[in-house]
Amino acid sequence: MRTRTVSASLALFLGGIALCLAADPNMGTWKLNEAKSKLDAGATKNSMVVYAAAGDSVKITVDGMTADGKPVHHEWTGKFDGKDYPVTGDQTSDSRSYKKVDDRTLDFVGKKGGKANVTGRVVVSADGKSRTVTATVTDAAGKQIKQTAVYDKQ
Repeated sequence: MRTRTVSASLALFLGGIALCLAADPNMGTWKLNEAKSKLDAGATKNSMVVYAAAGDSVKITVDGMTADGKPVHHEWTGKFDGKDYPVTGDQTSDSRSYKKVDDRTLDFVGKKGGKANVTGRVVVSADGKSRTVTATVTDAAGKQIKQTAVYDKQ
C-alpha cells in the first residue's frame, strides 16, 4: 500500500513538472530571423536555439556561426531562478543565469571568470510564434555592444 502511494505521488509530481515546462512559451526550437535582427557585423549568429526539459531544469542548446565562419555549439542546463549555472562550449562565458520576469520574459546574465560580460532579456511574443533577445555585450576592450536577435518558433 505504501509503495503504491509513494509511486502515485512521484508520478503526479513528475507529471506536474512536465506540464509546467510544456506550458512555458520559451520551450521549443527557435530559428534566427536575420532579416528582423540587428546584429553587430562581427557578432556570432546563434542560428538555432533549443529550450528543452531536463528533469526539473531546462537545457538550452545553441548552434551558430562566428563572424569568420567557424561553428559554435554551447549548452546550459539550469533553472530560471537567477542563480549561475555552468555553460559548456562557449568561449565568451563559463556561467549564465536566467530569471523569470513573467510568463513570457526572461532576464539573463552571462559571466566569464565571475565577471558579467553580457546581460539581456528574452521576450516571447503574445502569440508564441516569435521571440526577441536584446543583449548588451561587453567586449574584451570594455566596449558595450547592443544587439537584437529575433527568432521564429519552429
